[in-house]
Amino acid sequence: MCYGPEFTGRLVDLWAYHHGTRIDFSRLGKPTDNASIETFNGSLRNECLNLHWFETLAEARREIEACRRDYNEGRPHMALGQRTPQEYRSLAGPSGLSEGSVAAEG
Repeated sequence: MCYGPEFTGRLVDLWAYHHGTRIDFSRLGKPTDNASIETFNGSLRNECLNLHWFETLAEARREIEACRRDYNEGRPHMALGQRTPQEYRSLAGPSGLSEGSVAAEG
């Protein structure tokens, strides 16, 4: 977990305690501890949260869901050789791609 203010509040800590969840923080100044989530968090913030002013919770849910769907279904990903997840799945076919084949092609 990163150290952004939305993640370090007492309410989150209290919620985690009451739900038996352990919060595991990345080391301060070491975002590479969890590079995948750091990349996702940056994309979510830059491509969704910073672009919209949510006036209601329903509106926030709607817009974030649209961003999630675009991220997971329509947006090319570097890790998939600049393909969308759907394009990558269709290339994989029933047998799947072998490990490293994206890097070799990209």
